[in-house]
Amino acid sequence: MADEQNTPADSAVATVAAPRRVWLFVLVAVLAFTADLVSKLIVVAELPYAPVPHPPVRILWGAIYLDQVRNSGAAFSLGAGFTVILTAVAVAVVVVIVRTASRMRSAGWAVALGLVLGGAIGNLGDRVFRAPSAFSGHVVDWISVFGPLGKHWPIFNLADSAIVCGAILAGIQTIRGIELNGSMARHG
Repeated sequence: MADEQNTPADSAVATVAAPRRVWLFVLVAVLAFTADLVSKLIVVAELPYAPVPHPPVRILWGAIYLDQVRNSGAAFSLGAGFTVILTAVAVAVVVVIVRTASRMRSAGWAVALGLVLGGAIGNLGDRVFRAPSAFSGHVVDWISVFGPLGKHWPIFNLADSAIVCGAILAGIQTIRGIELNGSMARHG
């Protein structure tokens, strides 16, 4: 079919567009990971977890509390006790996203997958390097909304926020019919 063939001009445009999207993807992933890492370093240093937990820090008139909690489960403390499996799943997610990056031509997808990748690597770093042991570590969560210690809403961290925001953006891209390569999905 003539409309599906690439012309030399199309190839040149795709070649020029590809690096910008990959660099955007990498930039977003690095920013998400760095924000998560730095925030966790500050929380661990300033809001001790053990031997005596630090009392929650109340900000924004109690809309947000800063606590340090160690989470052995997935987001929202689901799957506690499956840390090794969650680590393997996170590694698989990272591999799939990195392999997908070379096909990205859409800025929206680059941001969405960059957020998910940065967040996944942030939490994966905790699972690999934090106590109680390598590859079974607990994730540092520290943001609690409307009450201390996740009383009214699950306690989370910036990596969790990046993953959720990336997933929402990916959903929007999918609903709008935008493919990884930036083209519109063909329905029919």
